[in-house]
Amino acid sequence: MSGHGERRKMTARKGGPLRGEAEIPGDKSVSHRSLILGALAVGETRIEGLLEGQDVLDTAKAMRAFGAEVERLGPGSWRVRGVGVGGFAEPSDVIDCGNSGTGVRLIMGAMATSPVTATFTGDASLRSRPMGRVTEPLALFGARAVGRAGGRLPLTLVGARDPLPVEYRSPVPSAQVKSAVLLAGLNAPGITTLIEAEPTRDHTERMLRGFGAEVETEVTAAGRFIRLVGQPELRPLSISVPRDPSSAAFPVCAALMAEGSDVLVPGIGLNPTRAGLYFTLREMGADLAFENEREEGGEPMADLRARFSPAMKGIETPPERAASMIDEFPILAALAATAEGRTVMRGVKELRVKESDRIDAMARGLEAMGVRVEETEDSLTVHGMGPGGVPGGGTAAARLDHRIAMSFLCLGLASNAPVSVDDASPIDTSFPNFVPLMRALGAALEG
Repeated sequence: MSGHGERRKMTARKGGPLRGEAEIPGDKSVSHRSLILGALAVGETRIEGLLEGQDVLDTAKAMRAFGAEVERLGPGSWRVRGVGVGGFAEPSDVIDCGNSGTGVRLIMGAMATSPVTATFTGDASLRSRPMGRVTEPLALFGARAVGRAGGRLPLTLVGARDPLPVEYRSPVPSAQVKSAVLLAGLNAPGITTLIEAEPTRDHTERMLRGFGAEVETEVTAAGRFIRLVGQPELRPLSISVPRDPSSAAFPVCAALMAEGSDVLVPGIGLNPTRAGLYFTLREMGADLAFENEREEGGEPMADLRARFSPAMKGIETPPERAASMIDEFPILAALAATAEGRTVMRGVKELRVKESDRIDAMARGLEAMGVRVEETEDSLTVHGMGPGGVPGGGTAAARLDHRIAMSFLCLGLASNAPVSVDDASPIDTSFPNFVPLMRALGAALEG
């Protein structure tokens, strides 16, 4: 079962065009970080536009468990009164992070250099995902982790009593690993350095600077060096959360696939470390315009207008772009089925350790819809069938993964026969208004 809902089958079928304005919820990555850094600041942080999906609500609950005051003032409006760096209290119960790998890994980082002990768990999907990639660098600070085989949840983390600063070269391009190390470095004396071979989303660095931490980034031939000065007093902020580009990908791609569609998606965050999908879509020939480009709170934003694009061609995505669109490959794979020619996605092995093995999930689901695919450990190739060419008529296994479920529902809007997913309930944890939003645009979704 997905973390917090009953199993629910859903079907999408071709109908009329999608038209109108899609109000996307706040960015999930920024929402998680706003709550965690607000809890580590001294004073009151105000957050507007917070994503109120279950993943983020679980992080809010966790911050309360560690001693911060976290209060919802109204829709998307929250107040966090922090305890300061190193001020976390020991939770009295297990921390349940539901379906959120981002939430659990960032929270582990934030507590790893405080002298407290906490036990973490999650839903069936999260309990199957490896935590070693985070607990290994946290051990360098002095934290100790005890979990199931393979470092899986439930897992108990004992925070370091006398933390040490760390220099760590990340073996994988992961913003979660980077963020966990930087958050742990907050309560370590001296300078903590994280080195990454490929740039990953930089929300944590941007937000740390906003809260008053000293963070420097240097790009060299040996990699990207991010240095954090430990033990700052973080100041509270007023944060306006940009709208989530990963969530926006679904109505945008659905509009590009569904004949006659014209959809405006306002206020989307276009952080360069997150916007790889949108540049890829333009390379494929998508009719996608960036309107009213601006910057808010250090994050670039724009209104996106997406129109039906029957001339899209398959392309090859370069491995160095993968980190900037890692969560969008499932919907890109669905879109690629409706383009002409092959789309080859390279450098995507990180997809195999997401909420599900997303390479396998998309490959098997696309095959069920009559689409030819090829896969390797680190790539997925989709043989496009052109606009109106996808047979459909099958059922895709969502595998407790919201992005898999939403991707196939979007594909169903452009397939010749209806497309079903066996369980749409995981969508509620990440994008709770996806179904009403898509229906308001004209999508034929049943279930």
